[in-house]
Amino acid sequence: MKILLVEDDESLIALLTRSLVAQRYVVDAVKDGEMGWSYGSTFEYDLILMDLMLPKLDGISLCQRFRAEGYTTPIMLLTAQDNSTAKVQGLDAGADDYVVKPFDQAELIARIRALLRRGSTQPFPLLTCGDLLLDPSTCEVSYDGQPLILTTKEYELLELLLRDSQHVLSTDEILDRLWSSEKFPSEATVRSHIRRLRHKLVAAGAPSDFIATLHGRGYYLKALEPKTEEATMPHLKGDLAGDLAGGLAIASTSSETSPFFPISQPDSQRQYLTFLNETWATTQPKCLAQTEILLQAAAELQGDRLSHPQQVQAQQVAHKLAGTLGVFGLTQAMHLSRQLEHWLGETLHPKQAELMQTLAIALQQEIKNNRTIQAPQIVGRVPLLLVVSTDAKFNQSLMPVAIDRGIHIRIAPEIAPEIASLEPAEEQSPDVILFRFPDGSPKDPDRCSTIDDLWKTLQTWVHRHPALPILVVGDRSELSDRLKIVRSGGKLFLEPSAVPDQVISAAVRLLRGSDSPARVMIVDDDQNWLRMLPTLLKPWGFKVTTLADPQQFLTVLQSVMPDLLVLDVNMPQVNGFELCQILRSDPDWQRLPVLFLSVLTDAASQNQAFTVGADDYLCKPIMGVELANRILRRLQRVRAWAG
Repeated sequence: MKILLVEDDESLIALLTRSLVAQRYVVDAVKDGEMGWSYGSTFEYDLILMDLMLPKLDGISLCQRFRAEGYTTPIMLLTAQDNSTAKVQGLDAGADDYVVKPFDQAELIARIRALLRRGSTQPFPLLTCGDLLLDPSTCEVSYDGQPLILTTKEYELLELLLRDSQHVLSTDEILDRLWSSEKFPSEATVRSHIRRLRHKLVAAGAPSDFIATLHGRGYYLKALEPKTEEATMPHLKGDLAGDLAGGLAIASTSSETSPFFPISQPDSQRQYLTFLNETWATTQPKCLAQTEILLQAAAELQGDRLSHPQQVQAQQVAHKLAGTLGVFGLTQAMHLSRQLEHWLGETLHPKQAELMQTLAIALQQEIKNNRTIQAPQIVGRVPLLLVVSTDAKFNQSLMPVAIDRGIHIRIAPEIAPEIASLEPAEEQSPDVILFRFPDGSPKDPDRCSTIDDLWKTLQTWVHRHPALPILVVGDRSELSDRLKIVRSGGKLFLEPSAVPDQVISAAVRLLRGSDSPARVMIVDDDQNWLRMLPTLLKPWGFKVTTLADPQQFLTVLQSVMPDLLVLDVNMPQVNGFELCQILRSDPDWQRLPVLFLSVLTDAASQNQAFTVGADDYLCKPIMGVELANRILRRLQRVRAWAG
């Protein structure tokens, strides 16, 4: 299990880390509240142990921030304040327990174990799976009564698989959970531990696939019972699964009338719209509260009492509102915010107060009137997978997985000459193509005819779009067949037994050009914007790290090791241009792709960005789908150059 320790006393950090590691916990230690937020919101922890008095962001505020953003990780507070008021404040802020310094280490460890047990989905002290038994209290492991002698990391890995037995754990998740950020090893280390653990289990009598591999996804303990029908839609719950099942039936009838028809776009957009409205429900009150600061600034200006710090604060509020409102597509409100930001950046006179107040009131009213986000306000391009297949059952099985991964599907259920030459004028061109070769007897004349048509279609697409990633699914076991697929332009081949999740994961890998999720680091001083980004970019599988304090830039950069960096321009103390210059002067980071994302739209700012080493420049406001696709395209270019 992994613990985040947020403490500014170095001697106590050393003492606690040693005690926790001795109890088989993995520990990340940071020394201030802002770093506590950066680590806690980036990596997954089983428990957060934090001091109450911290630099930059105190423990109460940090605890409130985690809870306000929906993090349910157990939190234990450490403090020298032994009074009921401090305890009540800590518990009201969302802490689960409170320990007063000085404390007995044995008692602290016991309370940590108790807190972890309360937060665990496994209510029993013993962890079991078939004949495998693990006792966390004694760290003893046995299979069918035969004891297993495991190293510390092998034990931790097996415990993790048992505690998350209903979940496929990716290599990145295992690294996050079992290694501290300072000792982050390569993926080969995980594979090595899995291999040794499998050998020990097999030697004790376990099946060779007891620790199963889902290619492209990760590892899991093989289920003993057959999957139920509901398990075929693992990411969809309740009514959504029922709605989707109904949607599949409707979609299957549509294929009879049109050779190309959109499948997942309405569902994917509906889910995205639902997310935006859920987020807006909590964001709208915060935006309205920020408009009060602007109205107060106007009132102070009218009485000629507006101080420089108040004006700067109001300008920053207007700047952040413009970015936040733009995310939701509220164009009119965003323009009003930008106008106020521009005014507040100039020298103001009392006679301008009335106009400033009028703008602030109009902005406030615009935010109030937009109670919901409407579908026409959602714009942007979502990756499209074209499936060329005559197998209706196979086609339908891909739909729920594609919807969950944020990918649109278009089906070509009939192989015809016009499909190969189709160049849609109004529809989106595909980003990935999947060719499904039919099963059946090689002597079946209809099957042979279909395969011939598929070969011709495949070769035509490759000739016209040589850079287009192509995935082939089919029973082509002969070397000559595989060679023909490669020569025809196929980039990846899967057997017909591949499950839908494997097929869509393979398509995503082709789209991204990598087996592992791309690590994206975003530096921006707008907290509201940063809090939404990880969820906005989730459908594309990015691993997003956000940072609001540019002073911590190098520390977080070296910890995260991102594949791509997104920088704001205007930030306090250090601006984005300077951060980019720092990167380009460092041999280890000179080639890291850098995208600027700013409200500055003037040519001078954009030219400066490219002068200091930017790879791309985007202007706020920007929707999540647009940002995701610019990130994808940049990563694809980088990987193409590297290849």
